[in-house]
Amino acid sequence: MLSNANWITAPVDTGVAASTFTKNFSISGEVKRATLYATAMGNYVAYVNGKKVTDAVLTPGFTSYKNRVLYQEYDVTSLITKETQIDIGVGQGWAVGCIGYGRTNHFFADFTSLIARLSVEYADGSVEDIVTNTDWDVYTSCVTMTEIYHGETVDLTHEPKLLGKAKLTDVDTALVAQDGEWIKEHERLSVVELIRTPKGELVLDFGQNMTGYVEVKARGKRGDKIVIHHAEVLDKDGNFYTENLRSARNENTYILSGGDDVFKPAYTFQGFRYIRLTEYPFDTVNKEDFTAIAVYSDMKRTGDFKCGNDKINQLYHNIIWGQRSNFLDIPTDCPQRDERLGWTGDAQVFAKTASINYDTEKFFRKWLADVALEQDSNGAVWGIVPHCLKNGITRISAAWGDVACVIPWEIYVSFGSKELLKANFPMMKKWVGYMRSTGPEEYLWLGGYHYGDWLAMDAGGDSYVGATSCDLIASAFFAYSTSLVIKAGKVLGEDVSEYEELYKNVVCKFREYFMENGLPKASVPKTEILPNGKKSIVDALHLGITQTAITLILKFGLYEESERKGLVKKLVELIHENGDRMTTGFVGTPYILHALSENGETDLAYTLLFQEENPSWLYSVNHGATTMWEHWNSLKEDGSFWSTAMNSFNHYAYGAVYDWIFGVAVGIKPCEDAVAYKNITIEPHPNKNLGFADASIETRNGKVRVHWYYKGDRVYYEFGIPEGVTAKITLPSGATKTVTGGAYHFAE
Repeated sequence: MLSNANWITAPVDTGVAASTFTKNFSISGEVKRATLYATAMGNYVAYVNGKKVTDAVLTPGFTSYKNRVLYQEYDVTSLITKETQIDIGVGQGWAVGCIGYGRTNHFFADFTSLIARLSVEYADGSVEDIVTNTDWDVYTSCVTMTEIYHGETVDLTHEPKLLGKAKLTDVDTALVAQDGEWIKEHERLSVVELIRTPKGELVLDFGQNMTGYVEVKARGKRGDKIVIHHAEVLDKDGNFYTENLRSARNENTYILSGGDDVFKPAYTFQGFRYIRLTEYPFDTVNKEDFTAIAVYSDMKRTGDFKCGNDKINQLYHNIIWGQRSNFLDIPTDCPQRDERLGWTGDAQVFAKTASINYDTEKFFRKWLADVALEQDSNGAVWGIVPHCLKNGITRISAAWGDVACVIPWEIYVSFGSKELLKANFPMMKKWVGYMRSTGPEEYLWLGGYHYGDWLAMDAGGDSYVGATSCDLIASAFFAYSTSLVIKAGKVLGEDVSEYEELYKNVVCKFREYFMENGLPKASVPKTEILPNGKKSIVDALHLGITQTAITLILKFGLYEESERKGLVKKLVELIHENGDRMTTGFVGTPYILHALSENGETDLAYTLLFQEENPSWLYSVNHGATTMWEHWNSLKEDGSFWSTAMNSFNHYAYGAVYDWIFGVAVGIKPCEDAVAYKNITIEPHPNKNLGFADASIETRNGKVRVHWYYKGDRVYYEFGIPEGVTAKITLPSGATKTVTGGAYHFAE
């Protein structure tokens, strides 16, 4: 749709400022339809005759720009007049500005550029195209600085200046029609408290950690300045805290026109709960002049949950807001510091929960396309996608690269799209091929530069990688991803006999290398094969008997049936020895409750869920969290912080626990032989500490609802099954019943 348009750029270097590309033209007849197609290297905002063409923001979104950039299509028929003007503002965005730990400028492009086409279809059937070329004028704009990490400066005293005619430029990338969700504004939050900190600073609290920006209304003297900084937390003394943002300034500056002004960023966003009025030209603050606007991908909300335990309800609230905050066009790790990147490990552990909460099929379809495009020819998948770190900080790591297999399968099970599974099947096979070919053993993944059980507590509270052997984790995921290729191949009618044989060999070799007497070896041999120039991971202890190691062995089926009881017993011992607490990190945590409940230890799984001492899910709840934390101990008991180097209070990974709450406590699970909840199992596990559970999900096949509650010692069950869906119900007593669409009530 942009084939006859040209990439254009400003005639001079505009630096960090946004510029406006303008075209005036006359309409020559009665307009039947007018369609604008546009995209940019940078973020753009399009207007026709002064009216914004969409309610979407931050277009064209974040992709692997060197491989593809998305273009958008807008129906602008109602905006066209006899004399029409198109104005398209372009700021640096992800493509041009600072990206990747705040250390890399111009990773994808050295300067902003635009390509657009307005197609006008007249009533007589003729079509006129207005395309970007050297006839367009380029002006300065009131946005004099914009950066994803550093914020935006809007000067309403600025008079636009003509920079000259646009010049042509070459952009070597594919143009692809919008294939993801639009990024849009959602919830609007009011100020809940005006705070004067011990340092005397003026701080506004919106009561919720979030991603987006603050809309500011002001009327003051022309040239007056408002400077706002953003933060997630206050320190233990109650002061505004920004050290965990690293180099990200998160600063918005607004210069008043002298009239009634309304400010908000156009090309950037922040992660925050609090704002500081660093400069404010008025003696008093009207809280109604400030509104926080949540910004994230426009996914349909599908899941809902409430229970009789206020702390678990808050945990669920935190999981939802963690997803909202980090599902902004790509699945980011965090929204506030100089990172905000598409970490593959975080995404794969959370994908199942994400797809219960929201309809994520389109969201992940778009991002998986970039994962596949950036997969190396040898099958390797980088730790972040889009990959944008020139210094190669990211690693090719087990559990991170396994996103290539895990998410396509999880999305297929949740939504039933064979087309998505088929599109990603080559990537799945290539990733398994990479694991098979790397290192000294064909059937084990030994060596490498892994993230391990990231941020686990079993190597000490300040560890990064955790104590579990990276070789064990890598080889366990080698088996798991191979099993997913087999499942996917059978769905697609592919011959997977090679992978079935590979899987047998991987499991056999895993048991031979890592296990003895039915348990993991206490000490696992260390095979260190690092990329050139990389240092050893000094804090990895390479242990075999850890909560995570046993969890993976149980969950991935890497044991003989005769060994199951001993493995479960050892896992239970390790949990009890740690004061009925987990020691797991990003790799073990999503699976540990499942490993317990699938092996007769649901009560202990509940004990972990309700645990309030660190590490636990409720520790952060008790410390006022409104989103999920990156570390179990991001905020320590003494009020100090984990570190300034890497300490986000808005990371979603540990929110993966909700797929256990939904699938085990509530009891709703889709069946892999009739996906998209066409067939389901309902096997609730009531617990008095939970009080009651009431959850639902709007599936491709209708709404499923489960509600259980106590009256004395008796439990009552209410099930809602959509028409055409078959549910196998199993109650705690062992009673079973297979039902189809309808409402059902039971009591035990």
